[in-house]
Amino acid sequence: MTTTSATPSASSAHLSPAFPGRAPWGTANKLRAWQQGAMDRYIQEQPRDFLAVATPGAGKTTFALTLASWMLHHHVVQQVTVVAPTEHLKKQWAEAAARIGIKLDPEYSAGPLSKEYQGVAVTYAGVGVRPMLHRNRCEQRKTLVILDEIHHAGDSKSWGEACLEAFEPATRRLALTGTPFRSDTNPIPFVAYEEGRDGIRRSAADYTYGYGNALADNVVRPVIFLSYSGNMRWRTKAGDEIAARLGEPMTKDAISQAWRTALDPRGEWMPSVLRAADARLTEVRKGIPDAGGLVIASDQESARAYAKLIREITGSKATVVLSDDTGASKRIDDFAASNDRWMVAVRMVSEGVDVPRLAVGVYATTISTPLFFAQAVGRFVRSRRRGETASVFLPTVPDLLGFANEMEVERDHVLDKPKKDEEEDPYAESEKEMDEANKEQDEDTGEQEQFSFEALESEATFDRVMYNGAEFGMQAHPGSEEEQDYLGIPGLLEPDQVQMLLQKRQARQISHSKKKPDSEADLLELPADRRPVVSHKELMELRKKLNTIVGAYVHQSGKPHGVVHTELRRVCGGPPSAEATGGQLRQRIAKVQEWATRMK
Repeated sequence: MTTTSATPSASSAHLSPAFPGRAPWGTANKLRAWQQGAMDRYIQEQPRDFLAVATPGAGKTTFALTLASWMLHHHVVQQVTVVAPTEHLKKQWAEAAARIGIKLDPEYSAGPLSKEYQGVAVTYAGVGVRPMLHRNRCEQRKTLVILDEIHHAGDSKSWGEACLEAFEPATRRLALTGTPFRSDTNPIPFVAYEEGRDGIRRSAADYTYGYGNALADNVVRPVIFLSYSGNMRWRTKAGDEIAARLGEPMTKDAISQAWRTALDPRGEWMPSVLRAADARLTEVRKGIPDAGGLVIASDQESARAYAKLIREITGSKATVVLSDDTGASKRIDDFAASNDRWMVAVRMVSEGVDVPRLAVGVYATTISTPLFFAQAVGRFVRSRRRGETASVFLPTVPDLLGFANEMEVERDHVLDKPKKDEEEDPYAESEKEMDEANKEQDEDTGEQEQFSFEALESEATFDRVMYNGAEFGMQAHPGSEEEQDYLGIPGLLEPDQVQMLLQKRQARQISHSKKKPDSEADLLELPADRRPVVSHKELMELRKKLNTIVGAYVHQSGKPHGVVHTELRRVCGGPPSAEATGGQLRQRIAKVQEWATRMK
């Protein structure tokens, strides 16, 4: 299997009607170019297993059900089984299938299936409980199995084994995913892995349609990320009080604690960010009248507190979704059909739930995996008409800013991790500890986090805007004209207009800043692209790189180390290396390299 980007074929350029054409259960609307291209590839090759990777909001459900309809019509299969991550999603699949004439039973649990149905919709957890039930169904009749968000089959070893046992006899298997694959190395059932030149095995998709392709095709909205930093103060388990600024170089555990302090609803950071997000929503609703906002919370207690803050800020009640039960599903459906402003949810709406009117988001959770981040952002990118934009508010945390700047990067699931010599990696042990801590918080085990702390104080500062891999803006106080410059960007813009407008706003800010006397500059007066956010580890690596390059230059030039470092400070400015920022260290590295090149 080979990974293929979605370049429309000649047959798909005119968006021919959806299969099954004259099928007895009706036809769907015309397919998008990528859906038609994936259909063409499948029908041409007729594989038993097919993996389609398509960015959230691109229309994986329509593609899968159209293909299922074609297979039923052409007697390739006699029945369909859809496996989804949640109860809500399996019902959503059944409803979508019914719209094109495929009847799936979302309540199936055991026994013979009623003749009025052509298949079932179940969850991965349900398959995990009774794999033999589903295996018997596959053995009795030719079955297409659609595995929605296939990475969930690797959530636990038992789920993966259950899927293998249940669907090994299936006639056809269609695997779907919309995100970077898992960050662990659990193999995913029915996914092929190919070994690269580096000896590392990576997942191989049969058809890939990434965010970059979808954005160019106007299938998804462009995403504007608005990042907020600020001063945090907390008390550690040992009783020490620590103060730090979110976004400044810190150790991983300090970043984790500062991040949690920011998200504490009793501080000032969350109210300030929620006010800014609501102001952004008001602006967006001028062009998209029914636009809604979503706050993704870490836990139920925080979700309720955020909803209370939203009511105080807006005067309107927020819809609160606390768990994946029947009542939660109805609340999501009711919100989707309403004109209400805000919904607050814990995790469950981060994946697959279809609320197309969501246009503004607040990432108020400490989950820091690329998979979860991409799924969360995927809730806001579904485009309904040209020109709609999405806005997502983030804390200034290195990992999150990295994910935001790599929205268009396509990733495969890496099955093998390169081995490191732990003697050469002083961070190996602490990385292991943090991986365990992250794993606990990501899986929501309810256990106390490894680094216990008490949030004391927090304040927010508007930090930067990220769009299309570039960063804009200078730091500003919440409620200031400078912040409003970015919150007030129109909600209806073409992608190139967004870029141009952000460049103009930043140029205006810089010009205004230069006219102010130094005594009035109470915030860091530097554009975002000149003050990159780096972690404590990255900063140490930059210092190590600078010292290595200076050492090589010393050997080449014959000058003492101290002389070279002093000359670098004189030419580039800034404090000694031990106190320099990431940007200053990079500047010095480039200058030494320039000097070394001249001597050759």
